[in-house]
Amino acid sequence: MDAVLQALTGPLTLEAGVFGLLMVVLVIGLAFRDRPGRAPAAAALVGLVVLGAFPGWVAQPGAPALGGSFVLDNLAIFLKRLFLLAAALAVLAGLAARPAAFSRRSAEYHVLLLASLLGMMIVASARELILFFVGFELMSIPLYILTAFDKRDERASEGALKFFVVGSVSSAVLLYGLSFIYGATGTTAMAAIPAPVAAGNAFATLGLGLVLAGLGFKIAAVPFHMWVPDTYEAAAPPFVAWLSIAPKAAGFAAILRLYVEGVGASALVWVPAVAAVAGITIAAGNLMAIPQRNLKRLLAYSGIAHIGYLLMGLAAMSVPGVGMMLFYLVAYLFGNMGAFFVVQAMADAEGDETVDTYAGLAQRSPALALSLLVCLLSLGGIPFMAGFWAKLFVFWAVVEQGMYWLALVGAVATVVALYYYLVVAKRMYIDAPERPGRIEVHRLLAAAIFICVAGVVLMGAYPQPWVASALKAATGLF
Repeated sequence: MDAVLQALTGPLTLEAGVFGLLMVVLVIGLAFRDRPGRAPAAAALVGLVVLGAFPGWVAQPGAPALGGSFVLDNLAIFLKRLFLLAAALAVLAGLAARPAAFSRRSAEYHVLLLASLLGMMIVASARELILFFVGFELMSIPLYILTAFDKRDERASEGALKFFVVGSVSSAVLLYGLSFIYGATGTTAMAAIPAPVAAGNAFATLGLGLVLAGLGFKIAAVPFHMWVPDTYEAAAPPFVAWLSIAPKAAGFAAILRLYVEGVGASALVWVPAVAAVAGITIAAGNLMAIPQRNLKRLLAYSGIAHIGYLLMGLAAMSVPGVGMMLFYLVAYLFGNMGAFFVVQAMADAEGDETVDTYAGLAQRSPALALSLLVCLLSLGGIPFMAGFWAKLFVFWAVVEQGMYWLALVGAVATVVALYYYLVVAKRMYIDAPERPGRIEVHRLLAAAIFICVAGVVLMGAYPQPWVASALKAATGLF
């Protein structure tokens, strides 16, 4: 009983809450297994809102738990709030989803989503290699299933298979790298990593290199990005909106724990490699997005480019760099999830996800067109949207470290990105509509879009509180 009370009041409070919510959703699904309807989704949404709305009593920095393996510091709290927000928005949009599977198998969908969320939270707090890997797999395995959730769609099965194969390879590489780190340190505690790295231990260096490659698959950095376009195109938009941000944020959490906090001062050795991957990812993602005619694939390649911008903040290897990377994650959450929710609304109304479908959208649904425009302008870094400050602060962080070439690559690629974003804007505001009639948007989906657009505008108009919170989370790593 004492252990239970400690879990409910200590560092594991959020994880206990998410696990409890998962069990509630499972019980509701079993109780109404013949006609579950939207009850499991509604329960999941209410639970996530409750967990996220009272951070004062569910998330306070404290002493490490589980013998130092699990920590609840400012970084973990920042990331867990981000995970909860992304999950709540995905569930809210999912309540409006039209595929029958979302109603018929609602409990399965939300149990898997909550299980993945639980894994992300464990990754954000893990300071021990086994706990870290278990959390990563708990996060990843449900994602493969959720990609193919609509089993009647052949694209979903194909996309899920590619995702599973690539994810399995990345997990194997990750585990192989962790085994080398264990061999070099003789323990699974991350606190033991700096000593062999500083001594130039070859096993530690090889292990960290393999782990970085494995995490590169998870965050979809070039050249480990090949699963992203097909997976995004195949899966349902509410899930893709979640997939585009939450697992990537968990991947960056893992990198920060291992390479910034874990390796310590010796992490500077990895800066050239991270900077090179960042530059290549930015350039390749933006260039591959230009010829895309399916908006989900366009946003997939755009998302790859944004991973490059996030890696720029990591390459700075400083408090401002990591802090602005965290700020970027929040801005990207609002902009990218909002764009995918508009794609969901159009796919439900028109049954099509191509860019041509958006012709004349400003005449058919001014509010929907404006929402997508705001999200795309934020992703493109236009003043004064959230994405503008995110890019500016990340550029400034790398310039402070003397990496002018990386800032130049990012700036030029931003101009390239504006081209394909503005192509969509042209379709909406200049081209004549190909079909008559208004676009009807489910009120719950409209609420999710509104929250995202409001986040983009508020962060753009008043970024200071978000910046302060991100810097506070980053400071403890150094």
